[in-house]
Amino acid sequence: MSRAVTNLQIDSARLWDSIHETAKFGATPKGGVRRLTLSQEDKQVRDWFRKACEDAGLEVHIDALGSMFALRKGRDMSKPPVGLGSHLDTQPTGGKFDGILGTLGALEVIRTLNDAGIETDAPLCIVNWTNEEGSRFAPAMMASAAYVGDFTVEDILSRKDASGTTVGAALDEIGYRGATAVGTQKFSGFVELHIEQGPILEAENKTIGVVDHGQGVFWYDGKITGFESHAGSTPMPLRRDALLTLSEFALTLEQIALKLGPNAVATIGEAVIANPSRNVIPGEIAFTIDCRSANADTLEALDASLRAAAGEISKKRRVEIAIDQVWRKPPTHFDPKLVDAVERAAGTLGYAHRRITSGAGHDACNLNTIMPAAMVFVPCKDGISHNELEDATQSDCAAGTNVLLHTVLSLAGVAS
Repeated sequence: MSRAVTNLQIDSARLWDSIHETAKFGATPKGGVRRLTLSQEDKQVRDWFRKACEDAGLEVHIDALGSMFALRKGRDMSKPPVGLGSHLDTQPTGGKFDGILGTLGALEVIRTLNDAGIETDAPLCIVNWTNEEGSRFAPAMMASAAYVGDFTVEDILSRKDASGTTVGAALDEIGYRGATAVGTQKFSGFVELHIEQGPILEAENKTIGVVDHGQGVFWYDGKITGFESHAGSTPMPLRRDALLTLSEFALTLEQIALKLGPNAVATIGEAVIANPSRNVIPGEIAFTIDCRSANADTLEALDASLRAAAGEISKKRRVEIAIDQVWRKPPTHFDPKLVDAVERAAGTLGYAHRRITSGAGHDACNLNTIMPAAMVFVPCKDGISHNELEDATQSDCAAGTNVLLHTVLSLAGVAS
């Protein structure tokens, strides 16, 4: 590469302005973002993103699940493009950076190349994947999972949110059910920029996380069926209390994860009492479980242990505990050559960096099952994410985007 290309830097101020401009779509009073997938707020940010990509000279097409693909031509169009991007949807109480940094960072890479008049040998393609968060529709990373063949398109289109709205209906409502078949756009590889969503980089004063592994994830839907009875007239020993059962199960699950640690976590993130009343002993509760580990054997041990605990607790408390595994994602081992490319870019640019395992799931984890993939992490304040307090610095966001830029250039090549 020429010296000009080697020293190329993104426009930090432009990236920062884009992050804060898109944060208006779904802005919350506490400074966060509520932009559930396929909502009207999601439509607003999608429309903004589509126009920004078209203004940058990209060809935008949308697949049947609403994922957006923005193609920048290369000198050799016979080569599959290098993919880069992330997602634009957020959690119900999300922040300005989770997913958005990776998508807008990819846009900034294209804008920087345009400004410098640089043509890559292979084409580049930005992607905004639909429903990465999984907060409105399950599973998380829905569109990229369908892209790699883990789910059929028909299955995903029929998934419902809490109100009974299907993915298909939500896509139609905002006008983002595309004509392109899922999986049509091919890639030579994919690189995703993201905030760490954990405290390690900040604690170690590192600017860049070179992600080499991702945790596996098991998701479960659970239901406890006890018996509703009067809160005042039912003696404690005779109760079949679903809530107390869940309480004991939750504490047992905590102990299981601690025993299998340090690289195991388990979370009950949702719990809903059926027909709740102040003076009625809860008779039915629906809940969710999220188990994660970077080790496949540990995940299987978590699964076996939580099922055994459910059996023991249900017998003791005379209730039924149903545990249904609804999603199973093995640990990710990112492509070594792409991981090395990220590490070289970070080193060449002079950023303090370290290898790191992703605690969260990402679209790149799905994509890695059928193509080379890698990730770039930057710190987030206090490791906080999935929260309106989520924050990152302008300099760290720029650093991560510069690493993305130079990683992509090393993969796509510069046309001579």
